[in-house]
Amino acid sequence: MTERLYEDNSQLPTMQAQVLGSGPQGVVLDRTVFYARGGGQPGDVGVLRWDGGEMAVADTIKGDAATILHVPAVGAELPPIGAVVRGEVDWDRRHRLMRMHTAMHLLCSLIKGAAVTGGAVGAERSRLDFDLPNPPPKEAVEAGLNALIEADHPVHMEWVDEAVLDTNPELVRTLSVQPPRGTGRLRLVRIGPAEAPVDLQPCGGTHVARTGEIGRIAVLKIENKGKQNRRIIIAPVEAG
Repeated sequence: MTERLYEDNSQLPTMQAQVLGSGPQGVVLDRTVFYARGGGQPGDVGVLRWDGGEMAVADTIKGDAATILHVPAVGAELPPIGAVVRGEVDWDRRHRLMRMHTAMHLLCSLIKGAAVTGGAVGAERSRLDFDLPNPPPKEAVEAGLNALIEADHPVHMEWVDEAVLDTNPELVRTLSVQPPRGTGRLRLVRIGPAEAPVDLQPCGGTHVARTGEIGRIAVLKIENKGKQNRRIIIAPVEAG
């Protein structure tokens, strides 16, 4: 399996690893900081370098048996099996995705009691879909979101026994993506203090260390996507 360094520390932009498998479908490493696409968040891109060569990583996806595939760009040279490589994530893109993903958790905390029916994290804009017949005004959502950002709440990752989902099923807000089970462990993302979290839910994605890193967010629109399905689209103000 591939050790997922980003699960315990989203702030790592580089790593050193050994090549376990190498082919046109992807390069398997023993450890990685590259996030594998999933849960609505895109896979990381970047580069792998080794003595005598380098490979542009065009995407990162999940492989078989808990491995992660670093997908080579078209025509890229592949590292030999056994080689030691240095991996470097496209940090500007990754950090924008981290900011947006954490902003989506804050958005989820504002829309209380409504299940999330879908979502997608993007570097330029992101969306969450809610089972919600009567959404609040766009201006109110934007004001509430930016107030939580400006409060600069800490963001923590913690591991708990997956049985917590049996005793506390309301932790799961998403209908479209369920937390993986079977390993005995569950990763929770908590925003705010432990005694009174702003948001607490299972998540395998990457996040900023504090909400203040997100920067100001605009709510671009709230769309009607069905009888009770409302889509809220957000974007960083600079990408507006």
